[in-house]
Amino acid sequence: MTETTMKPLKTWSHLAKRRRRPSEYEIVSTNLLWHTRDKAEPWDVGHRGVMADWYRKYRNGSPIQHEDFDGFRDPDELVYRTYNILQDGQENYIDGLLDQHSDEEHDKSLDAEWVTSLAERYAPGRYLLHTVQMASAYLVHMAPASTICNCAAFQSADSLRWLSHTAYRTAELAQSHPSAGFGENERRLWETLPAWQGFRELMESILATWDWAEAFVALNLVAKPAIDEAFFRQQGVSARRHGDILFALLSEAALRDSERSRRWSVELVRYLVQNPANIDVINGWLTKWVPLGEAAIGIFSAGLADNPDATDNALAATRSFRAQLPLGA
Repeated sequence: MTETTMKPLKTWSHLAKRRRRPSEYEIVSTNLLWHTRDKAEPWDVGHRGVMADWYRKYRNGSPIQHEDFDGFRDPDELVYRTYNILQDGQENYIDGLLDQHSDEEHDKSLDAEWVTSLAERYAPGRYLLHTVQMASAYLVHMAPASTICNCAAFQSADSLRWLSHTAYRTAELAQSHPSAGFGENERRLWETLPAWQGFRELMESILATWDWAEAFVALNLVAKPAIDEAFFRQQGVSARRHGDILFALLSEAALRDSERSRRWSVELVRYLVQNPANIDVINGWLTKWVPLGEAAIGIFSAGLADNPDATDNALAATRSFRAQLPLGA
């Protein structure tokens, strides 16, 4: 009998067909989900139960299908290491802004009208940003490929980052303007102030959307661009007109994260529509969600101080973003 010696596979054997040594991104990001190996039985144990049924229905049974979800690649090829390097530099910049403006007693120079606007339209924003974080985290758990999960994880971390900065600024503003209600009224305002109710309805609806692909469409193609354009960009324009340069610069920094989110979102849609059957599904979801997103923009932006074009500009920006999507006429 002839003995055959089996040559051990390399740790990146699933990438061997590329006939080159894979990049760091490919090695640590691809084909990581153990629960996609068997669509009928996503879990190695507990084949019958709530969670197994959930993944079978809302991930495996999604109307969005592709022969190889694992083929998707993040256009920025971020991994945990490079994400932290990138954001460490961004946080150093933010810390510098906060320290400089604190030393200059920036908040004491803000006029009363703008302080009221910040108390009503900025400080409660931590609730809005938390919904984006939670919705992104749902995608981390439900997306059918690790390369998609990773993008959603970094997006969730981005939202936590800006939620934290909003909370920090709320505390700072409370020190300079103790009678304005900072740190006291945010939940009540989030739940009752008319300006927030469009975004609140939109995000609460998304958090109750279980199909992974519809959740992605609603969040990344509709809600997040709407939030970025109204809450950050257009409110930043108002801030500049009221001498709040700190808010304006913080908003511009937040939009850097938004640009990265939009890049991978467009790339994922481009990848998904390799299956032509997915085009009508995505367009149908956009028809459902875009009116909610645009209504939220209008409700929030209509009262932004000294910015009468806020609604039109925010709507134009979100529509321009969606026009990049390869979804036909």
